[in-house]
Amino acid sequence: MGTALVYHEDMTAARLLWDDPECEIECPERLTIALERLRQRGLEQRCLRLAAREASEEELGLVHSPEYVALLRGTQALGTGELQALSGQYDAIYFHPSTFHCARLAAGAALQLVDAVLTGAVQNGLALVRPPGHHSQRAAANGFCVFNNVAIAAKHAKQKHGLHRILIVDWDIHHGQGIQYIFEDDPSVLYFSWHRYEHGRFWPYLQESDTDAVGQGQGCGFTVNLPWNQVGMGNADYVAAFLHVLLPLAFEFDPELVLVAAGFDSAVGDPEGQMQATPECFAHLTQLLQVLACGRVCAVLEGGYHLESLSQSVCMMVQALLGDPPLPLSGPMEPHRSALESIQSVRAAQAPHWMSLQQQDAAPVLSPSTRSPEGSISPLLPGGPEFKAPVVQTEAQAVVALSSLLDQLRLYPTPPLRTAVALTELDAALVLPPDVLHWERSAPQKEMQAWARPHEALAQDKSFNALGKVLYLLDSILDGQVSSGITATPAPAAAATLDVAIQRGLSHRAQRLLCVAVGQLDRPLDLADDGRTLWLNIRGKEAAALSMFHVSTPLPGTTGGFLSYILALVLPLAYGFQPNLVLVALGPAHGLQAPQAALLAALLRVPAGGRVLVLVEEESTPQLAGVLVQALRGEGPPSLGPFSRASPEDMQALEHLRGQLGTQWKMLQVAAPQGL
Repeated sequence: MGTALVYHEDMTAARLLWDDPECEIECPERLTIALERLRQRGLEQRCLRLAAREASEEELGLVHSPEYVALLRGTQALGTGELQALSGQYDAIYFHPSTFHCARLAAGAALQLVDAVLTGAVQNGLALVRPPGHHSQRAAANGFCVFNNVAIAAKHAKQKHGLHRILIVDWDIHHGQGIQYIFEDDPSVLYFSWHRYEHGRFWPYLQESDTDAVGQGQGCGFTVNLPWNQVGMGNADYVAAFLHVLLPLAFEFDPELVLVAAGFDSAVGDPEGQMQATPECFAHLTQLLQVLACGRVCAVLEGGYHLESLSQSVCMMVQALLGDPPLPLSGPMEPHRSALESIQSVRAAQAPHWMSLQQQDAAPVLSPSTRSPEGSISPLLPGGPEFKAPVVQTEAQAVVALSSLLDQLRLYPTPPLRTAVALTELDAALVLPPDVLHWERSAPQKEMQAWARPHEALAQDKSFNALGKVLYLLDSILDGQVSSGITATPAPAAAATLDVAIQRGLSHRAQRLLCVAVGQLDRPLDLADDGRTLWLNIRGKEAAALSMFHVSTPLPGTTGGFLSYILALVLPLAYGFQPNLVLVALGPAHGLQAPQAALLAALLRVPAGGRVLVLVEEESTPQLAGVLVQALRGEGPPSLGPFSRASPEDMQALEHLRGQLGTQWKMLQVAAPQGL
């Protein structure tokens, strides 16, 4: 349905009229340069452009007191001296004669975006606004924020559209205490914030920014604070926070809408945050959120004060909203010890309120082995960098990191077509979107014969012809002609076809290949355990890590168990491995329901940069093929249904695997190692 971009040039009118080093970083160029970068990349042209409207005073009153709104209205007639005196009554605020108009436009842009998404005009979008809003309180401006744009949008979604569950994700580097105060006793709004905290020594210096602030009354458990107690947090820390804290709670909450308080002062180079997360990380975070609420995601700009980092991060987010595959994450995927301590603390604080955390933390935790699982070669990926604790980057280092990102944009251009299908017998019953390519092409005959010769199961015409389509589609993904694909093979030839696909991928551009085999599919006997392939079998006979690159697990029988395995095992392994290609094979007796298969494919396309090939049996239903196509196109997968607790046996098996593998795959860890 498309992506909306809501903006109005009048929001650049307000500016600082006197000397104030604290406030001068909130400047009009934050918007103009971000919009310029969107245009340079051709991203603005791909969005539905909406001109922001002013929020009415009645709409502002959803959050703010009439007296406060009247006070702000009065600033339009004040002189510079009066504006400076009034600004001094608040913390980190400046007023301008245009502030009231700009702030009404900012709130109105958020409302327009929510209306566009909830009426089905678009799937998602970004409101590019200033002044920001998440610090603003009922009767007080605070921290550059005048009206609380995201909070007003959430109240509006509840009142006008009748929503009952709204998730707010605040990834600004400052705690959005304004949003927290507004919804702290409201169980219909789940508010998640990570923020630079440093044990209370960073602005806004609030005790209620710590993990033990979980909400009040009926809202207990619906405020989730993840404080960063050191600077220098990077991509691995941010992704770990999503996998081990935010997403488990979000799936259990099952939101109808996701609002993002999108502050990019949490990105590399920003003087406020002093963090290391690179702009492409925000594309990953965005697409991880798009699996929620059927993809209804509304992002509203908050902070971000390094203009190049801000503009690049905005572009990465908009590309993700448009469905473009994210760039690979840079740097080693090992969370910082301080990050693990924060993750452990917030999980402990929230566990009394959420089944998804209770079921994991209640399982017996096995001490990680001091040696590698039998057959593993090294705790590090072959040729990979040695894991080191992050350090704070200088301005020059930040510029280098951003220049590296621009180089990546040239190395990994967005494929001209996103998804291709070759489904033979399923094609007649499957209605494809216009941007999905339907292929009947096959690999050259001699190449097919060479690959099929060692496999008796591929000798039959039907299996042989299906192999040709698999090879052609696989090469097209690796050559960058398409991003992802789905193809079918006869059930008796599934294992042989998968074996060929792995070998062909490794011989044709794929440096690291993740194979997620679901069902009765055995790992090929001749597959080398050299670190280039990570084999993960779901619905194996037992939970076992035969090596760090050969993992088998049963298929959990509940939604809670399935989600725990995906978020706590499959995705951490995928992010730690950083594959160039993911093969998902739904083999005989795979047992996945269509929504589960769609969620698996949608989540795996994120760490793989969109390069996913799904193999299904020809006997599969058109419904399964249809939801897989939607997932690979970047659409939100259908809901898994009501959350049900995982069985103790499933959780024990999961913790057993994490205990075995956690010393090698650091993204599996949810607590700082003891004794270090």
